[in-house]
Amino acid sequence: MADAALRLKSLFEQLLGTPIPVRIRAWDGSEAGPPDAPTLVVRNRRALRRLLWKPGELGMARAWVSGDLGIEGDLYEALDAMSELVWERGEDARTLAQALRDPEVRSAVRGLVKLAGLPLPPAPPPEEVRRSRAHLHTKRTDKRAISHHYDVGNDFYEIVLGPSMVYSCAYWESPDGTLEDAQRDKLELICRKLELTPGQRLLDVGCGWGSMAIHAAREYGVSVVGVTLSQEQAAYARKRVAGEGLTDKVEIRVQDYRDVADGPYDAISSIGMAEHVGSERYLEYARDLFTLLRPGGRLLNHQIARRPWQDESAYDIDEFIDAYVFPDGELAPIGTTVTQLERAGLEVRDVEVIREHYALTLRRWVANLEADWARAAKLAGVGRARVWRLYMAASALAFERNRIGVNQVLAVRTPDGGNSEMPLRARSWN
Repeated sequence: MADAALRLKSLFEQLLGTPIPVRIRAWDGSEAGPPDAPTLVVRNRRALRRLLWKPGELGMARAWVSGDLGIEGDLYEALDAMSELVWERGEDARTLAQALRDPEVRSAVRGLVKLAGLPLPPAPPPEEVRRSRAHLHTKRTDKRAISHHYDVGNDFYEIVLGPSMVYSCAYWESPDGTLEDAQRDKLELICRKLELTPGQRLLDVGCGWGSMAIHAAREYGVSVVGVTLSQEQAAYARKRVAGEGLTDKVEIRVQDYRDVADGPYDAISSIGMAEHVGSERYLEYARDLFTLLRPGGRLLNHQIARRPWQDESAYDIDEFIDAYVFPDGELAPIGTTVTQLERAGLEVRDVEVIREHYALTLRRWVANLEADWARAAKLAGVGRARVWRLYMAASALAFERNRIGVNQVLAVRTPDGGNSEMPLRARSWN
């Protein structure tokens, strides 16, 4: 008799102490749970072994990436329904130890072990990064981390990002607008905040595929140096620069920002790059950018932020993101970022919160990926494509639910005399 789904539903509810908000379909074809809810497809017993050996987010992620778990129906609805059961519960060893003291929990675990079959732990999917965390954010480890994330293949990113090739939060006038218009508006907003004028020098830190550099040079007549650690990004960006006839205005380098030594620059843009810096290196990052700016020069720092913890020492990097998406990536509260920029000597003049804009952007990226799924999976591999779909959909929900945010911070290297060169009404770019 096919009853694995009913047994799973009962055991999960016994383990978690709450009804399961999704329907379950098991490997034997059986189904159980709310009939109108999205369906969690448990394709084999190996999925259970992954969850038993690594309870919580990372075990779920391994099962998803490997294809042992799937979702039918609305992906966002399913992730939202399961978030409190998986992603927000965490998997702290003390919490698990306390839970296992409960006879009901122990009974449920024994039932899952019996249902899972052989107790050997499955190997993690090949897409998972596994390494020592003893040496974070050296130039070598940062280059390896950037390569893991960005050297997936430019053709794959063309599918996800669309013609703009901008991999950061767009700036939407309306939810009904196009992604390309919203990305152009974001680049334009940054150029206006930096108050770029012909003949100035702009440093674009983490220049990606060259979109900011091209826009600033073409529309504002500035000379741009863009730096990236990704060989694939640099090759793509140089080709785009040549195609725009801007080789006399734009230089793309494969270079660590810490090695840039040809300042001063009139302005610096850092768009979606500071998340890779790490808390231990952030003050160094801010000081390096301060040094590279001329007195009166402006920095636009566009960065994802997390909510502050009551005990900041307890914060740890998200396991799924660290293992599959952004190795060594770290988020900080906006207050911490502002403090570090000012400790480096910069004067923060404006902070704009654009959290909702990133949710809209991510949903468009997911839609792009899903619309050309077969080709994306062929280019990057099915596992990697599944990583990106889960990561972007879950991130969209996190921005919508105010679990994380994104901010543009405008700062100035104000001279000792106090002349910031800012207008009296600072938001003149609106």
